[in-house]
Amino acid sequence: MTKQCFGSSHVPLSPAVRAGDFVYISGQVPVSDGKVVQGGIVEQTEQVLANVGAALKLAGCSMDDVVKTTVWLEDARDFGAFNTVYARHFPTNPPARTTVESRLMIDIKIEVEAVAYKPV
Repeated sequence: MTKQCFGSSHVPLSPAVRAGDFVYISGQVPVSDGKVVQGGIVEQTEQVLANVGAALKLAGCSMDDVVKTTVWLEDARDFGAFNTVYARHFPTNPPARTTVESRLMIDIKIEVEAVAYKPV
């Protein structure tokens, strides 16, 4: 099995990595044009999921190919609003998901990583 890395980052990670039929998306944060998106959990979730979609596209995948996500919320009280936005991005056959409350590495409300399955 060959590992393929897609995209680049200002930190030592690849936004997307294909290993066989699986594509792993690094944790995406609510950043656009190098700046944290202002606003609350709704705006930040929209940006994070747009970033997940963009990373998937680098590897020839889409949100429909996602089989698992892991979500870190800075505040568990944001779960309801987050879940409403998330449901719009996965309207049918949503992926398996783990959601936890955690202090995050930068001053943001959410981070999401994803695993997609798309045979080569």
